[in-house]
Amino acid sequence: MVDRHEAQNPIENHGIIGDMRGAALVADTGSIDFCCWPDFDSPSIFTALLDTPQAGIFQLAPDLPDARRQQIYLPNTNILQTRWIAEEAVIEVTDLMPITHSEDDLPRIVRRVNVRYGRAMIHMRCAVRLDYSRANTQAQMDGEDVCFSAPGQPGMRLSGTQPLQLDGQAATAEFELKQGEFVEFILGAVDDSQVDAGKCQRYMDETLSFWRTWSAKSNYRGRWRETVHRSALALKLLTSRKHGAIIAAATFGLPEATAGTRNWDYRYTWIRDASFTVYAFMRLGHIDEANAFMRWVRGRMGDCCDDSQNLGILYALDGREELPEEELSHLSGFGGASPVRIGNEAYQQTQLDIYGELMDAVYLANKYGEAISYDGWKHATRLVDQVCEKWRDKDVGIWEMRGQDQHFLHSRLMCWVALDRALRLAFKRSLPAPFDRWDKERQAIHDDIWSHFWDKDLGHFVQHIGSRNLDASMLLMPLVRFVGASDPRWLSTLEAIERHLVRDGMVYRYRNDDANGDGLEGDEGAFTACSFWYVECLSRAGRVDQAHLEFEQLLRYANPLGLYAEEFDTHGRHLGNTPQALSHLALISAASFLDRKLDHDDTQWQP
Repeated sequence: MVDRHEAQNPIENHGIIGDMRGAALVADTGSIDFCCWPDFDSPSIFTALLDTPQAGIFQLAPDLPDARRQQIYLPNTNILQTRWIAEEAVIEVTDLMPITHSEDDLPRIVRRVNVRYGRAMIHMRCAVRLDYSRANTQAQMDGEDVCFSAPGQPGMRLSGTQPLQLDGQAATAEFELKQGEFVEFILGAVDDSQVDAGKCQRYMDETLSFWRTWSAKSNYRGRWRETVHRSALALKLLTSRKHGAIIAAATFGLPEATAGTRNWDYRYTWIRDASFTVYAFMRLGHIDEANAFMRWVRGRMGDCCDDSQNLGILYALDGREELPEEELSHLSGFGGASPVRIGNEAYQQTQLDIYGELMDAVYLANKYGEAISYDGWKHATRLVDQVCEKWRDKDVGIWEMRGQDQHFLHSRLMCWVALDRALRLAFKRSLPAPFDRWDKERQAIHDDIWSHFWDKDLGHFVQHIGSRNLDASMLLMPLVRFVGASDPRWLSTLEAIERHLVRDGMVYRYRNDDANGDGLEGDEGAFTACSFWYVECLSRAGRVDQAHLEFEQLLRYANPLGLYAEEFDTHGRHLGNTPQALSHLALISAASFLDRKLDHDDTQWQP
């Protein structure tokens, strides 16, 4: 019996290409086995990563079974090359999604295969499967192109400089190339006149120029330039050029545990994750992205005088608030992890920490970007007033637990951050504010945290009131400047986290031992972002040599392209949706602070 999941490529064996509207994952086997089109949160057209090639795949590879395979990005770009190195030939496939002059252009996927040495037989198979592979997709010849269509779905066209044939409902080509020769393919909308394989060089030149120009704006000059710039490029790919929103990850359904049920859709904008991403962009000098996100957030707030408008937890790119979950039962899941879900019902939850992450981003955007507008400050004032009213409430916390609502430490912490940053901003900009009320509530939250979340018997802070558990989100306490990085109570908490949540530098979010747990079945991996927060905490606590070593070890857990998914398994392999914004922004923060400590230079950018 054939293993149904034998053909699935490991999560870490993928690079990503994109045009800031859509994205595709390209495996080191030469197959695009995940892509949603035309937008990040549109239905997928290639879903082999969550099932089999029958769920949609775009394969382009030489017949070199014994070749060594490598993937690299052209320096300072998101143009990906997959290479096969064998005794008889060296083959390259270059993949990109062109960056065009108009943000309204529909995405296109450009693929070029060329021979650097020798000769080889090349095989191409493009099997578009529309609407998450639910639609009855038909392929037919249209002149020299192949078109894919299904009732009620946007059609697609494949063009090539090599003759195409039909094999069932797929386009195929088989041809031999020798040194110096190349063939191009381009996939896009069925009625897009620019889907013409003869124009690929122009797309290559324009896209190369765009990414290198953008990368050159970074002000990071530290030890880990390649790594930090790759993380920044990954974050840029997760931004919406049209809307200014920032998605949490490019994928849905990739599991947090092998064959598990924790399989979520991350192709949306979480206020928390996007706000953290804004920190990373501003740290590197990419102010335009921060300003664009702030404008997008203002659009979600409605009329600045409408007190009934509440800030949502997550949104679709176009601002839709309702994202009901749906199970794709026809997909078997990555490694058998099911159900495969689209949508995310976290939009119905209460997560009070989002106010703090957002207000911190507002504060920093004002410090390094555009000054806040009159309407913007009205929005901010309304949000902070809501914090004053809500901070004593229970919620689900940063990790979106699906058990009972609790009084979570992290939620309290970030409510404190919201008030603290609002007060700082009001003083800095001489803005009108109810200073006495805000200051009183800020102090009340501060006292509440020290009184109700510090467990004297355990000698560390606890996850929520009534709990004895630790939580890796505590690692943010010194990072947001609530507690000194060398405070004895904080150091005692850090040591407890090391004993219970850290495994070879990989940090688990929590390991709850109470009856309620987190309301979900099964286990999960170590959380990548928490692992980098841990490095920064070590550095801030003066344990710089250990922080440096732990950081270097974490860098070895990246995939060969320097990309990170959401989590690690016990072998350091990738789990969860990828590439994950939180993972890369936490890396940027840790690298930046560790550079300063290693250089003993306190003059660089500070949050």
